[in-house]
Amino acid sequence: MQHLVKSEIKKTLIGKESAIDSILIAILSGGHVLIEDLPGLGKTTLAKSFAAALDCTYRRIQFTPDLMPSDLIGITVYSKEKEQFIFHEGPLFTNILLADEINRTSPKTQSSLLEAMEEFQVTMDGRTLVLERPFLVIATENPIELQGTFPLPEAQLDRFMMRISLGYPTTNEEVDILTLKEKPEGIKAVVSKMDLVKAMEEMSAVFVDPAIKQYVVKLVKATREHPAIKLGASPRASVHLFNGAKAKAYLEGRDYVIASDVSSLFEVVIGHRLILKGEALYRGTGLKTLLQEIVDSVEVPRVVR
Repeated sequence: MQHLVKSEIKKTLIGKESAIDSILIAILSGGHVLIEDLPGLGKTTLAKSFAAALDCTYRRIQFTPDLMPSDLIGITVYSKEKEQFIFHEGPLFTNILLADEINRTSPKTQSSLLEAMEEFQVTMDGRTLVLERPFLVIATENPIELQGTFPLPEAQLDRFMMRISLGYPTTNEEVDILTLKEKPEGIKAVVSKMDLVKAMEEMSAVFVDPAIKQYVVKLVKATREHPAIKLGASPRASVHLFNGAKAKAYLEGRDYVIASDVSSLFEVVIGHRLILKGEALYRGTGLKTLLQEIVDSVEVPRVVR
């Protein structure tokens, strides 16, 4: 599945293999992805191409300061013909939702995503509406523009399984972009929605040795005890790291998890959940350096299969 999806997406997006892998891991794990990067690097193209290749419904919503929760969830309107109230679904009712520039809307509207991201359902007018699986939120942020933005609260950040960036293309990749002809609309579905749901079920059956489970917990717990970190990762982070490692093993054709599956995802799964102490920022200690220190400090389990 991984090879098929990558090959199809590469028709519209040059490079970005690690980003493609991350989103595949997230969708198999039932997680969500925050893409923090500069404009014009292909974030929208990536989301649209994914939806097309996976035969999933796709909706994009531009987050603005005047956006209301009802613009996401939908509204209930009275029908004179039917003499009853009818609920009109908002863009949230889809398989892949691109929340573009999520930090440009108010916390009130941002919080309307919390229930959907965590419980895969929304509550409207006293009714609980279940979202169709798979359900993936791909949110984007521009890290250099702060005027007129609302930073995501920690509770919202913690709902995102991963934070990734795309980065600038290499010289050769940018030359290829100039001659790229295919658009996301031309992408063919190479994996059906039914096959994707089946893969999610198969992924959940991937074996994880108790020693690997201990390794996950020790890594996350170390973020709470590090002297330079003010706020460590939550148990939800442990669950995301655990599920992400299983999905990575599944995509690589293994029915068991190894330690490198966990450590390779540690930065993208944990980094956005931490708050560093002032002295760490003052001394210029980078988050990437701290995360690597933690990985190096925790003993890698030796598991024999």
